[in-house]
Amino acid sequence: MNRSVLTRGALVGVALAALTIAGCSSGTPGPSNTTQSEFASLSGSLDASGASFPNAYYQAALDAFADVAPDAEIQYRSTGSGTGKKEFGQGLTDFAGTDSTVKDGDGPAAGSYYYIPTVAAPITVSYNLAGVDKLQLSGSVLAKIFARTVKTWNDPAIAADNAGVTLPNKPIVVVHRSDGSGTTNNFTKYLVKAGGADWTLGSGDTVAWAADTQAGDKNTGVAQLIKQADGAIGYVDFADARGANLTFAALKNKDGKYVAASLAGATAALAGATVKDDLTYDPLDAAGAETYPITAPTYLLVKPTYDSAKGPLVKGFVKWLLTEGRQYADPAGYAVLPAELQTKALTKLDTVTVG
Repeated sequence: MNRSVLTRGALVGVALAALTIAGCSSGTPGPSNTTQSEFASLSGSLDASGASFPNAYYQAALDAFADVAPDAEIQYRSTGSGTGKKEFGQGLTDFAGTDSTVKDGDGPAAGSYYYIPTVAAPITVSYNLAGVDKLQLSGSVLAKIFARTVKTWNDPAIAADNAGVTLPNKPIVVVHRSDGSGTTNNFTKYLVKAGGADWTLGSGDTVAWAADTQAGDKNTGVAQLIKQADGAIGYVDFADARGANLTFAALKNKDGKYVAASLAGATAALAGATVKDDLTYDPLDAAGAETYPITAPTYLLVKPTYDSAKGPLVKGFVKWLLTEGRQYADPAGYAVLPAELQTKALTKLDTVTVG
């Protein structure tokens, strides 16, 4: 029996133990009319790469899919969105994961791919500061920290967000991604929105970080650097921040409420997002008292047309991921798509041709 290639199979035990809860949490609708027998005959092998942001979910789902379709072998390599887009554009993979949209020169050519949204999740602002287990940050102050105009933890700007909290006179160690990253893209897009004139570095899969910052490979690398350095702060996806037992700040949302990262906060952000015709959407800095302001989408890039060897398995797996596979999202740390967007994603997938 072929098994899907995994890098985080340990999550599956958690996912299986939580199936009953996951089926009714985060607004997840009940199982679709699709039955597993539809997927049981799928066979072949697929290679994919891309975003590390959704990796925990994809790996848990892939392990479960190996039981549903035992003759199928699917590998998803967590390389970062930048590498995933490039490899897909070069024809090296069958589909790709990305948290950011494709720009000229960084991936496949226009017209050669579709976006299929899958899940969403918070990007945490995680920190390591001895003696401080509760921290609140506004968008403006967060922008100053990551732009390096605020460099010590007891700066008056941070203190203004944290009345009654004793902040140490300690240098701030900023940690960011070293690789081209959709997590970086969404985090910096948020800073453009919420930081205003205090954010000067723009947005993208990479930006020109100050020389006195530290860089880690993928979300896991950023998490490790934060854990190692007292005074560190960085941005890490919810699943990896939770897995590394990091402490994360509550962020001031558009309604002026300080909200900690949670799947409920991400689900609230999705409810107010406008979906474009290509199925991309922007839940960053969304309105709503319960909304977590740095909620990021993630997508699979698929081809409009596949040959008969690859096509049935690509379409079958992605359909399963959007239907039966949704039950693995919540326990892995991800919010499922609202029902309307799920339907749009399945409709787009139906337009992919085979042969």
